[in-house]
Amino acid sequence: MSLFLGKIHYLLYNKILWFESIEDRIIENVKDQNISIEGLIKHINEHFGAPLGNKPLEEVIDTTNIHGWLQQTIENTELRHAALITELLNWNPKYKRELIKIFAEQGKVAAKEYTKEVSAHTADAIYQALNEYILEGMPCDRVNEVVMSSESEFAWVTTTCLHSRNWEKVSGDVNNFYTLRESWISAFVSTLNPNYEYKKQQDGMNRIVKKA
Repeated sequence: MSLFLGKIHYLLYNKILWFESIEDRIIENVKDQNISIEGLIKHINEHFGAPLGNKPLEEVIDTTNIHGWLQQTIENTELRHAALITELLNWNPKYKRELIKIFAEQGKVAAKEYTKEVSAHTADAIYQALNEYILEGMPCDRVNEVVMSSESEFAWVTTTCLHSRNWEKVSGDVNNFYTLRESWISAFVSTLNPNYEYKKQQDGMNRIVKKA
Protein backbone atom coordinates (compact mmCIF):
# COMPACT_ATOMS: atom_id res chain seq x y z
CA MET A 1 0.00 0.00 0.00
CA SER A 2 1.30 3.44 -0.93
CA LEU A 3 2.80 5.55 1.83
CA PHE A 4 2.95 8.66 -0.35
CA LEU A 5 0.31 11.25 -1.10
CA GLY A 6 -0.44 11.82 -4.75
CA LYS A 7 -2.70 14.11 -6.78
CA ILE A 8 -5.66 11.74 -6.54
CA HIS A 9 -5.49 11.78 -2.73
CA TYR A 10 -5.62 15.56 -2.62
CA LEU A 11 -8.50 15.54 -5.11
CA LEU A 12 -10.51 13.15 -2.94
CA TYR A 13 -9.72 15.15 0.17
CA ASN A 14 -10.88 18.36 -1.49
CA LYS A 15 -14.15 16.64 -2.38
CA ILE A 16 -14.58 15.65 1.26
CA LEU A 17 -13.92 19.23 2.39
CA TRP A 18 -16.41 20.54 -0.16
CA PHE A 19 -19.03 18.12 1.16
CA GLU A 20 -18.27 19.40 4.65
CA SER A 21 -18.79 22.98 3.46
CA ILE A 22 -22.36 22.10 2.44
CA GLU A 23 -22.89 20.57 5.87
CA ASP A 24 -21.61 23.81 7.44
CA ARG A 25 -23.95 25.89 5.28
CA ILE A 26 -26.96 23.79 6.30
CA ILE A 27 -26.13 24.20 9.98
CA GLU A 28 -25.60 27.93 9.52
CA ASN A 29 -28.95 28.26 7.77
CA VAL A 30 -30.78 26.44 10.57
CA LYS A 31 -29.13 28.59 13.23
CA ASP A 32 -30.10 31.73 11.29
CA GLN A 33 -33.71 30.70 11.92
CA ASN A 34 -33.04 30.65 15.67
CA ILE A 35 -33.39 26.88 15.81
CA SER A 36 -31.11 25.15 18.30
CA ILE A 37 -29.43 22.07 16.85
CA GLU A 38 -26.28 21.92 18.99
CA GLY A 39 -27.49 18.68 20.59
CA LEU A 40 -28.11 17.10 17.20
CA ILE A 41 -24.71 18.15 15.89
CA LYS A 42 -22.98 16.76 18.99
CA HIS A 43 -24.86 13.47 18.63
CA ILE A 44 -23.97 13.13 14.94
CA ASN A 45 -20.30 13.99 15.49
CA GLU A 46 -20.02 11.49 18.33
CA HIS A 47 -21.39 8.72 16.12
CA PHE A 48 -19.72 9.54 12.81
CA GLY A 49 -16.72 11.70 13.67
CA ALA A 50 -16.37 15.46 13.66
CA PRO A 51 -15.71 17.39 10.43
CA LEU A 52 -12.04 17.83 9.53
CA GLY A 53 -12.35 21.60 9.41
CA ASN A 54 -10.11 22.42 6.43
CA LYS A 55 -6.98 21.07 8.07
CA PRO A 56 -4.14 20.20 5.66
CA LEU A 57 -4.36 16.61 4.47
CA GLU A 58 -0.86 15.89 5.77
CA GLU A 59 -1.99 16.70 9.31
CA VAL A 60 -4.97 14.36 9.45
CA ILE A 61 -4.38 11.38 7.16
CA ASP A 62 -3.01 8.02 8.30
CA THR A 63 -0.05 7.64 5.94
CA THR A 64 0.25 3.94 6.81
CA ASN A 65 -3.25 3.34 5.41
CA ILE A 66 -4.01 6.12 2.92
CA HIS A 67 -6.70 4.27 0.96
CA GLY A 68 -8.44 2.96 4.07
CA TRP A 69 -8.39 6.36 5.77
CA LEU A 70 -9.89 8.12 2.74
CA GLN A 71 -12.55 5.43 2.33
CA GLN A 72 -13.56 5.63 5.98
CA THR A 73 -13.54 9.44 5.96
CA ILE A 74 -15.82 9.51 2.91
CA GLU A 75 -18.22 7.14 4.68
CA ASN A 76 -18.18 9.22 7.88
CA THR A 77 -18.77 12.42 5.93
CA GLU A 78 -21.73 10.93 4.07
CA LEU A 79 -23.20 9.45 7.25
CA ARG A 80 -23.04 12.82 9.01
CA HIS A 81 -24.60 14.48 5.98
CA ALA A 82 -27.39 11.87 5.74
CA ALA A 83 -28.13 11.99 9.47
CA LEU A 84 -28.31 15.79 9.54
CA ILE A 85 -30.64 16.02 6.54
CA THR A 86 -32.83 13.13 7.71
CA GLU A 87 -33.32 14.64 11.17
CA LEU A 88 -34.11 18.07 9.73
CA LEU A 89 -36.72 16.58 7.40
CA ASN A 90 -38.19 14.53 10.25
CA TRP A 91 -38.51 17.80 12.17
CA ASN A 92 -40.08 19.64 9.24
CA PRO A 93 -40.59 17.97 5.83
CA LYS A 94 -41.13 21.42 4.26
CA TYR A 95 -37.51 22.27 5.07
CA LYS A 96 -36.61 20.30 1.96
CA ARG A 97 -37.35 23.40 -0.12
CA GLU A 98 -34.74 25.30 1.88
CA LEU A 99 -32.24 22.49 1.44
CA ILE A 100 -32.76 22.51 -2.32
CA LYS A 101 -31.95 26.24 -2.32
CA ILE A 102 -28.83 25.69 -0.22
CA PHE A 103 -27.53 23.02 -2.56
CA ALA A 104 -28.20 25.22 -5.58
CA GLU A 105 -26.35 28.10 -3.94
CA GLN A 106 -23.38 25.86 -3.17
CA GLY A 107 -23.36 24.61 -6.76
CA LYS A 108 -23.02 28.19 -7.95
CA VAL A 109 -20.24 28.89 -5.45
CA ALA A 110 -18.30 25.84 -6.65
CA ALA A 111 -18.67 26.82 -10.31
CA LYS A 112 -17.41 30.33 -9.64
CA GLU A 113 -14.49 28.90 -7.70
CA TYR A 114 -13.63 26.58 -10.58
CA THR A 115 -13.78 29.26 -13.28
CA LYS A 116 -11.20 31.34 -11.41
CA GLU A 117 -8.65 28.79 -12.59
CA VAL A 118 -10.10 26.96 -15.60
CA SER A 119 -12.77 27.56 -18.26
CA ALA A 120 -15.13 24.83 -19.44
CA HIS A 121 -16.32 25.36 -23.00
CA THR A 122 -17.59 21.89 -23.90
CA ALA A 123 -19.94 19.33 -22.36
CA ASP A 124 -17.14 16.87 -21.60
CA ALA A 125 -15.05 19.64 -19.99
CA ILE A 126 -18.01 20.52 -17.77
CA TYR A 127 -18.29 16.87 -16.73
CA GLN A 128 -14.59 16.82 -15.84
CA ALA A 129 -15.12 19.96 -13.76
CA LEU A 130 -18.08 18.32 -12.03
CA ASN A 131 -15.86 15.44 -10.97
CA GLU A 132 -13.59 17.86 -9.13
CA TYR A 133 -16.41 18.26 -6.59
CA ILE A 134 -18.89 15.38 -6.66
CA LEU A 135 -18.18 12.75 -4.03
CA GLU A 136 -18.85 9.36 -5.58
CA GLY A 137 -16.80 6.88 -3.60
CA MET A 138 -13.21 5.96 -4.44
CA PRO A 139 -11.83 6.00 -8.00
CA CYS A 140 -11.65 2.19 -7.93
CA ASP A 141 -15.43 2.03 -7.43
CA ARG A 142 -16.01 3.18 -11.04
CA VAL A 143 -19.73 3.78 -10.55
CA ASN A 144 -20.30 6.04 -13.56
CA GLU A 145 -20.48 4.69 -17.09
CA VAL A 146 -20.09 7.18 -19.95
CA VAL A 147 -22.74 6.80 -22.65
CA MET A 148 -21.93 9.78 -24.87
CA SER A 149 -19.11 12.30 -25.04
CA SER A 150 -18.99 15.21 -27.47
CA GLU A 151 -18.61 18.96 -27.48
CA SER A 152 -22.37 19.51 -27.29
CA GLU A 153 -23.47 16.62 -25.07
CA PHE A 154 -22.09 14.41 -22.34
CA ALA A 155 -24.21 11.58 -20.94
CA TRP A 156 -23.59 9.02 -18.23
CA VAL A 157 -25.39 6.53 -16.03
CA THR A 158 -24.60 5.51 -12.47
CA THR A 159 -24.30 1.74 -12.41
CA THR A 160 -24.07 1.35 -8.62
CA CYS A 161 -25.51 3.43 -5.79
CA LEU A 162 -22.86 3.87 -3.10
CA HIS A 163 -25.04 6.14 -0.98
CA SER A 164 -28.12 4.09 -0.10
CA ARG A 165 -26.33 2.02 2.55
CA ASN A 166 -25.30 5.18 4.42
CA TRP A 167 -28.79 6.65 4.29
CA GLU A 168 -30.28 3.35 5.43
CA LYS A 169 -27.97 3.37 8.48
CA VAL A 170 -29.62 6.60 9.66
CA SER A 171 -33.15 5.53 8.60
CA GLY A 172 -33.10 8.11 5.82
CA ASP A 173 -34.38 8.18 2.26
CA VAL A 174 -31.58 8.19 -0.33
CA ASN A 175 -33.98 9.83 -2.80
CA ASN A 176 -33.51 13.01 -0.78
CA PHE A 177 -29.78 12.77 -1.46
CA TYR A 178 -30.34 12.54 -5.21
CA THR A 179 -32.89 15.37 -5.28
CA LEU A 180 -30.48 17.68 -3.47
CA ARG A 181 -27.47 16.64 -5.53
CA GLU A 182 -29.36 17.19 -8.77
CA SER A 183 -30.13 20.73 -7.60
CA TRP A 184 -26.41 21.23 -6.94
CA ILE A 185 -25.35 19.83 -10.33
CA SER A 186 -27.94 21.86 -12.24
CA ALA A 187 -26.77 25.10 -10.63
CA PHE A 188 -23.11 24.16 -11.07
CA VAL A 189 -23.47 23.44 -14.79
CA SER A 190 -25.52 26.52 -15.68
CA THR A 191 -23.21 28.78 -13.67
CA LEU A 192 -20.04 27.24 -15.05
CA ASN A 193 -21.23 27.73 -18.62
CA PRO A 194 -24.65 29.36 -19.25
CA ASN A 195 -24.75 27.78 -22.72
CA TYR A 196 -25.21 24.33 -21.16
CA GLU A 197 -27.72 22.69 -18.83
CA TYR A 198 -28.02 19.52 -16.80
CA LYS A 199 -30.90 17.10 -17.34
CA LYS A 200 -31.81 13.96 -15.40
CA GLN A 201 -34.02 11.59 -17.34
CA GLN A 202 -36.57 9.24 -15.83
CA ASP A 203 -34.50 6.23 -16.91
CA GLY A 204 -31.60 7.51 -14.77
CA MET A 205 -29.54 8.97 -17.60
CA ASN A 206 -27.58 12.10 -16.65
CA ARG A 207 -26.97 14.59 -19.46
CA ILE A 208 -25.06 17.82 -19.87
CA VAL A 209 -26.34 19.35 -23.09
CA LYS A 210 -25.77 22.52 -25.05
CA LYS A 211 -28.83 24.73 -25.15
CA ALA A 212 -30.53 25.13 -28.52
